Amino acid sequence: ANNKFRNKEGVMASKVTIQDIADALGVSRNTVSKAINNTGTLADTTRDKVIHKAIEMGYKQFSYANPYQTKPSEQTAYADSRKIALFTTCFLGSLHFSTSMLDMFYLEMSQLGYSLTMHLIHTDEIGRMQLPASFCKAETAAIVCFETFDPDYSRMVCSLGIPVLFVDSPVDGLTGPLKADRLYMDNTSGIFALVKEMALRNKTRIGFIGEYLHCQSFFERYAAYRNAMYMLGLPCPGEYCIIEDHKQAKSSSFKNCREYLLDRFQKLDTLPDVFLCANDFVAIDVLHVFHHLHISVPEDVYLCGFDDSPEARVLSPSLTTVHIHGQIMGITAMQLLMSRIKEPSLNYRAVYTETSPVFRRSTNDGI
Repeated sequence: ANNKFRNKEGVMASKVTIQDIADALGVSRNTVSKAINNTGTLADTTRDKVIHKAIEMGYKQFSYANPYQTKPSEQTAYADSRKIALFTTCFLGSLHFSTSMLDMFYLEMSQLGYSLTMHLIHTDEIGRMQLPASFCKAETAAIVCFETFDPDYSRMVCSLGIPVLFVDSPVDGLTGPLKADRLYMDNTSGIFALVKEMALRNKTRIGFIGEYLHCQSFFERYAAYRNAMYMLGLPCPGEYCIIEDHKQAKSSSFKNCREYLLDRFQKLDTLPDVFLCANDFVAIDVLHVFHHLHISVPEDVYLCGFDDSPEARVLSPSLTTVHIHGQIMGITAMQLLMSRIKEPSLNYRAVYTETSPVFRRSTNDGI
């Protein structure tokens, strides 16, 4: 079988374990576990080395990466070009899960003989429906879109006749799903888990903060919050749901999101027990405004984010959030792209990867 290998003693084995990978690399079992599960702190080179060896040995978590590790002569049948273009409207360092995802995506892509070109899309290009000047369609096998949430521009990209993958997307319900594959993190289970746990602690007045029409993931997180409250028989008071775009709020005087939040919080008669935020960036803005208003977390109100950014761990208090497993998103992204390049007529797919709630000091947990 393809996944059989010889262990340290030279005996043929059919099931690869974390210890087998550790033995092959001469590192500790703990190091391998951290790399595979994207936990703890490791050097990027160490993490890449472990993941590469796990794929090579056929470790179960990465077994589905192998079907596309074909011979060079077979790879050329997928596309004439060997470049994958990455479109983004922001610097990727500002995306909480981007580093681990892109590291794994790049590793998978390189093993298949592809190179990556990166293109920052400017606001004026979106307004004029123009592709980035650095983009060359003739050299591109596929496009991956990060933070590309303008519906019209996204549809223009889908019309190029090139396989497209969106990592998150514009809200489907506004204009219908895109003619492209879409990759999301699970935006529902973690929110349900947070709401249920808060209710078990008798923290039943729960609000939501975040522009729910910003992207599909924000929309799904808000919908998950409302569904969880409904299923638990809890109300969703409008004053506790701060979900509009501050730029489009009734007052045009707001210079930024924090100023808008300050105005909304000052108008509340009472605080809820808990605020769920659409992501960690929103939660950080909320925490900043709370500090200005002398509102204490978690003493006066609990606060939760989403993404598990590095900042979430070093904030004071540390932030309860939902962890996105970036590495599995990277592997899944490459799997989706390769299958689309190989068979363009496949039905379009929306794929979700696992997320996990993480409880910290902002909900009076952990350290």
